[in-house]
Parts: sequence; structure tokens; C-alpha cells
Amino acid sequence: MRVIESCAECLYNRQLRLTDDRAYLAEIREIIDNRDKEATAPYLVYRFNQTYRKHFGKTASYATASYADVKKRYNGLVLSIEDALRERIEQSEDPLLTAFSYARAGNYIDFGAIRNVDEKTFFSLLERDDFSAHDLQTFESFTAECVTAKSLLLLADNCGEIVLDKLFLEQVGQRYPQIKLSVLVRGGEVLNDATVEDALNAGIDSVAQIISSGVAVSGTVYDMISDEAKNAIDSADVILSKGQGNYEALIGHGRHIFYSFLCKCERFTNRFQVPSLTGIFVEEM
Repeated sequence: MRVIESCAECLYNRQLRLTDDRAYLAEIREIIDNRDKEATAPYLVYRFNQTYRKHFGKTASYATASYADVKKRYNGLVLSIEDALRERIEQSEDPLLTAFSYARAGNYIDFGAIRNVDEKTFFSLLERDDFSAHDLQTFESFTAECVTAKSLLLLADNCGEIVLDKLFLEQVGQRYPQIKLSVLVRGGEVLNDATVEDALNAGIDSVAQIISSGVAVSGTVYDMISDEAKNAIDSADVILSKGQGNYEALIGHGRHIFYSFLCKCERFTNRFQVPSLTGIFVEEM
């Protein structure tokens, strides 16, 4: 999903909020203006981080240790309600669909796309199960693929959200015990995205193999990830991609992928013609 001009300006304005250093901003502008026509937002943010480190000797503030506290906080928050959510899932009419609803709602915990993540809003989204007819059609296709699948790879996104992904994968494993479950996480610190350490903290290793992408990019940019990560993608029978960043990095490359996320910026709300924070579930064949 290439970066259009409105997205480019949004990315630049985020850098303005970090610093007024003219030399740095000039280089950021050069990266944006001379970007390849197929460049994605996750790749550009990776370039920005490299540039920030060159100028200031550290990673940009939105990807530093300050986010370690945020990640622990939200993993801890969702872990504190994990048992209650699991009980609600198991008592629901369709446990797999309910668990999927929670996992999709968890995509709200995104400090890259949302400036002020609010716990009250997060809890309200957990109470929503407003699936569109298209969502349900896609979910039916997803479950049909799982019937004969031997492997499923979940491309994870944020901390907090990954605890809800665990609850969802538990239900996948119960309904389709023949499936080997794997989770691909970021290969380094970026935003509040989940790394191997965060995934272990969430306990997702109890239900799935954890694989590192090998690179600190806020999306699954195939050309940049490790051979292990590429092999996991290439060999998976079913791929479930979480979040806008993974969608931006992978859509249009001819892979059969199911994409789940909340629309959190103007480009996505315009693309899908929905209000902000609407859940989306689409399949690319």
C-alpha cells in the first residue's frame, strides 16, 4: 500500500512533533520526497528512525524505553482481565467469533496511530460485536480454510492486543487441533509493537510458536525480514495479519492473507468508507 501525499504529510508532521532541528527535518523531507513509488509507511518510519539515530545518537522518542512502560502497562492491563474474558468467550454462542471480536478490538492499543490511547475507549470496544455482513462472510471463509489447514501464522501488532490474540489462538487450537499455530512479532523495539519478550510476557508461547521478524519495522515488510520469518510466511496454510501497518506492508503483493484491524486514520476510514475505530476483516486472495 504505497504512501500517498496525505499520508506523507501526516508522517512528516509526526516528525515535527519530535523536534524542530532543521537539518534532521530537511533529511526527513528528502526521504519523503524521493521515496520509491512502492514505499510503505512502515518502511519510511524505519528510515526515519535510522535518520534520528544518526542525528541524535538514539532512537526517536516514540520508539525508546519510554514505550517499555507503556507496553508492560497494557500487557498487564489485559492480562488482569484475561480470565474474565476467557470465561465470557467460552460461555458465548460462538467462542471463536467472540474471541476474534476481542482480538480485533485490541488493535485499538496503537500508540503510533492514536495520539491518546484511552482505557475507557478500549473497554468500550471490547463490548462491541458489530460485525458487518462482509465481516461474517470473511470469517466464514477463514474458518473454511482452517478446516483443512495444517499451519496458521498470525502476524502480531501491538502489546496488550497480543494477549487477546492469545485468547483467539486458544480457540483456534480447540476447534482445529490439527493446526500448528505460530506468531510473528517485531524483531526490535518500535512504537508499542510486540517483540519476542513482550509475546513471552503475554504468555502466547503457551499456544503458539513465537517467531521474530528480525527487524525493527512497524509492519511486515517482506524484503526486510529474516529468512526464518519469510519461510514462516511462505509455508503457512493460513495467514491472519493484524493491524494497519501489516496491511500497508503486505496488501497488493499477491498473497492469500486475512487482514484484521481497526480503521484509525483518515486514509483507512476513507478507503473502507467507515467511521473511525470501525473493525475491518478482509481477505486478499
